[in-house]
Amino acid sequence: MSAEDQINKNALPQHLAIIMDGNGRWAKQKGMFRYKGHESGSKAVREIVEGSAKIGIPNLTLYAFSTENWNRPKMEVELLMRLLISSLKKEIKTLQDNSIKLNAIGNLDALPSKARKELYKVMELTKNNTRMTLTLALSYGSREEITKTIKEISLKVKNNLISPDDIDETVINNHLYTQNLPDVDLLIRTSGEQRISNFLLWQIAYAELYFTETLWPDFTKEHLFAAILNYQNRERRFGKTSEQLNQ
Repeated sequence: MSAEDQINKNALPQHLAIIMDGNGRWAKQKGMFRYKGHESGSKAVREIVEGSAKIGIPNLTLYAFSTENWNRPKMEVELLMRLLISSLKKEIKTLQDNSIKLNAIGNLDALPSKARKELYKVMELTKNNTRMTLTLALSYGSREEITKTIKEISLKVKNNLISPDDIDETVINNHLYTQNLPDVDLLIRTSGEQRISNFLLWQIAYAELYFTETLWPDFTKEHLFAAILNYQNRERRFGKTSEQLNQ
């Protein structure tokens, strides 16, 4: 029986997030330039998006470009932005055929105008799709997101639009980039690194973490299904005891 056949479709993570890591190392291992790794990584994106939609995951968030990635060599950043534009153009059909809605989070104003224009175009074209929401984290950093949130809430307090006593998790959630998404249930990171790298720090408070040695360009649907099976075999207690869960 395949891993896909073993998955319990009634116990899927409602929000899956992935740190797609290892493109550069994949290319280096094969004696290629780094951009070849990014190109191969974009093919893995399509496979994982299609696989997630196929089994019924309603929300998938991919860490595509962090605020720290702006510090990479200028040529590599420009390549990544061109790859983003070309990928968005090529994947419209995939998104429409699978009824996938495209969403984006992060400081999108920092993106080059051409990339931002193409992103908004695809988001508009897919806004009525209902099978799955695919969120791209672009120019995203969780500390920047939380700082922005604190500033926005503080300004509302200053202008007497909200009382400090009214600030709770719901208010904070409503000011995050992810305000329309549920908390993350499962976070996957490829390439063997075991850190969060400033990704969805608030949203992964109770997420299950799954680290794999597989480099992102080599990450297939089978790897995805294995990660979900691993997730389904864990006991999620949310601070409670096993006995309380079994009552």
